[in-house]
Amino acid sequence: MQARLPWASLARASQLPPPGDWRQWLIVGGRGSGKTRAGAEWVRAMATGEPPFAERAHGRIGLLAETLADAREVMIDGESGLLAISGRPRPVFEASRRRVVFANGAIAQIFSSEDPDALRGYQFDLAWGDELAKWVHGEACFDNLQLALRLGGNPRALFTTTPRPIPLLKRLMADPQTATTHMTTAENAGNLAPGFLAAMTERYGGTRLGRQELDGQILSAREDALFDLAKIERERCEPPEELQRIVVAVDPPATATARSDACGIIAAGRGADGTIYILADRSRRRAKPHEWAGSAISLYQALGADRIVAEVNQGGDMVEAVIRAAQPDTPFQAVRASRGKWLRAEPVAALYERGRVRHAGRFPELEDEMADFGPDGLSGGRSPDRLDALVWAVNALTGGREAPRIRGL
Repeated sequence: MQARLPWASLARASQLPPPGDWRQWLIVGGRGSGKTRAGAEWVRAMATGEPPFAERAHGRIGLLAETLADAREVMIDGESGLLAISGRPRPVFEASRRRVVFANGAIAQIFSSEDPDALRGYQFDLAWGDELAKWVHGEACFDNLQLALRLGGNPRALFTTTPRPIPLLKRLMADPQTATTHMTTAENAGNLAPGFLAAMTERYGGTRLGRQELDGQILSAREDALFDLAKIERERCEPPEELQRIVVAVDPPATATARSDACGIIAAGRGADGTIYILADRSRRRAKPHEWAGSAISLYQALGADRIVAEVNQGGDMVEAVIRAAQPDTPFQAVRASRGKWLRAEPVAALYERGRVRHAGRFPELEDEMADFGPDGLSGGRSPDRLDALVWAVNALTGGREAPRIRGL
């Protein structure tokens, strides 16, 4: 068996712990930039007391991800996870107890950002939080994790994340006890599939999404953006138990090639007080008509929606025909755009400003479009497919004349 090369000799400088007496190390990087590998290697080295990373073994470790499934599939079992990068003897994952046990007895316990209170009662001398910007209850999880870091002489935490302009991430970067490292996808090109970087650069290079997801930049909303992302973040909520009406809105693409626009598929519901809740984003890229129609119908059925609303400017009667072919009895409403995207979106933005539209969940790609939507559209000339579908969904719920029906979600 080939001996495992030391991580210090394989890693890029940005993947190694920075010098200094920091309390938390924050790695902000693009997708595929090597964040997970850096996190797993640091935890392994600290758990085993491997120099020059650690002077002693760290026996109690917290691992926190968006969900328990993410913790297992990415941080532990993933291609760059703890089990894959460890030599012999390998640590053992005890699924029933949600923990990784190293040969020297060190224990790494996994947690979900969906349950901040699960961190209560635990104490650690080391922690790794992955995809911080996607945490469901970010503030509460971060606070509980900080309170649990109380073992040893110098408890530390590492946070790895693709950037999003959320208050928690900005505050963490501004903390003088934080050492921040930036990574780009291009830095790790040698470990990615051939052609991946070229394809992503061709499609997203120069765009806001590309700067965020490939270059690892934290972008604030455009000064002329129509929607206030900070307000959306503040008013994010759980969906109410009862909704009067639910619609699934579709903004279909004209074609299904690699260069085609995405098919926007957004579900929204109206509460008893008239508040509209954005429930789901099932938008599809490079999907053929029967594929996006199937996704829309599946969402319609899962939510018990009242109807599917679809723009027919691009495909005319074909759009309804595709829906009917997939599910003949699906209630369908065709809508046609007679004004520009900005003018259609302005009344919806006004509803957001008045607190009449709230997001019941996190929808990163939709919200990225909203933060980047100005009078000239999206940066890079992309089409705001998700936003278009959202506008149709909100309009359908504010302008409908049908009698309401109480339903549970």
